[in-house]
Amino acid sequence: MQLSFKPKKRLLTRMFITSLSIIALVGFGLAWSVTILHAQNSYNKETSQLIAEMPQIAAELREYDLIPADNGWLNENNKQKRYMMASCTQTFDEVWISSSAKDSGLNNICQRFESIADTNPPYYLTMSDEKSYFAYMLPVELNQTQYNMVVLKDADSVENEFIRFKKLTYLRLAVVMLLAVVLLVSAAYWGMRPMARLKSELQAIGDGKKEALSEGYPHELEGVTQALNQLLSQSSDQQERYQNAMNDLAHSLKTRLAAVHAITDDNSLTKADASEKIMQQVGQMDQLVKYQLKRALVGRQGLVHEQTPVKPMIDQLSQMLFKIYREKDLKFTANVSPEVSFPINKGDLMELCGNLMENGFRLSISEVIVTACIDHDGNALLIVEDDGPGVEDALKERIIQRGVRADTQSPGQGIGLAVCNEIVSSYHGLLSITESHLQGAKFTIKIPPQ
Repeated sequence: MQLSFKPKKRLLTRMFITSLSIIALVGFGLAWSVTILHAQNSYNKETSQLIAEMPQIAAELREYDLIPADNGWLNENNKQKRYMMASCTQTFDEVWISSSAKDSGLNNICQRFESIADTNPPYYLTMSDEKSYFAYMLPVELNQTQYNMVVLKDADSVENEFIRFKKLTYLRLAVVMLLAVVLLVSAAYWGMRPMARLKSELQAIGDGKKEALSEGYPHELEGVTQALNQLLSQSSDQQERYQNAMNDLAHSLKTRLAAVHAITDDNSLTKADASEKIMQQVGQMDQLVKYQLKRALVGRQGLVHEQTPVKPMIDQLSQMLFKIYREKDLKFTANVSPEVSFPINKGDLMELCGNLMENGFRLSISEVIVTACIDHDGNALLIVEDDGPGVEDALKERIIQRGVRADTQSPGQGIGLAVCNEIVSSYHGLLSITESHLQGAKFTIKIPPQ
């Protein structure tokens, strides 16, 4: 069995390596530049010192009768110091070589210098004694003739100082790199803390301990957190729509199932009539299922507004409710003109009329009145009244919330009025609850023209 190791892709590692590489590149570049400048400065310093010693060099030349003897200033600077040097023509032909160079066995100084004359200083020459020398070229004029004086100086001391400086420079660079690593680790820890916080909050949301991300994130993450919160809000709203749609569907189907049971128990109906009425209820159930599924997907605002006749809906629902509550012997009045149409979706109208009329039939004592009309301002009005116990003032605002019921003695989930309020609100309408002249509850729905 062959084991394979695949490292995880980490953004922090990439940032760390990239930053460290940039710092190292810049640091080594600066160190290299500093050492080059130091070498150049050392060479310039030695050159300046050599220029200051020109009288001594001239004195040595005078000793070999290479310059006129009437330069009295040379005698004042004739110190006992021997230079390893050679006099070259303009074409680097050797004219003369000092005794110190001869004693050291340094030959062909001019020819060796000619090989590096076109390069930039500092000039290094490795002579026949295998030692390294700094080479300095001083143009001089002797007896009206131009010469190139090539002076050699032992480079060991300068090279040793250069090596020491180079080591010290790179040691300092190592210290800077170490500090840079510490700062990068600290910056990474400090900079990634919001990401760790984001991960922790997302895990808490996944575990159901939080509903949204908190505020206070850095500016660079605000857009991300806001987008995530918006996505969480949309997901929560969609989940709530699905849950509400399923509850509403169950609530709506409950009434139709009760009607089916009432039809099957009605011995006055022939088998053909019972089958026909059951199929009507099944058709309504199918419409309800399609309506609730569509509402779950697009929400109330996504449903198409249309003109829906009200009277056929009221007649159909009243026939069904009479089957369910036939033992009550209720008086039902529908004040609805055949020409009245409401500017709402057919499924929404069925929910409104069905929930309010079912509440009226269930809670009334002997009478239910339904009125539907268009007022002089063009508003659609749906009024359902009964002579039941009514609604207490303290409950009128609460019973339109899901799960709140005014009548706790009869079975139910407290969904119907909440569904009605949601539908009415989606059409920018108003649902109000007052007392009816029948001494019971009066539910009024006003929907403005669309």
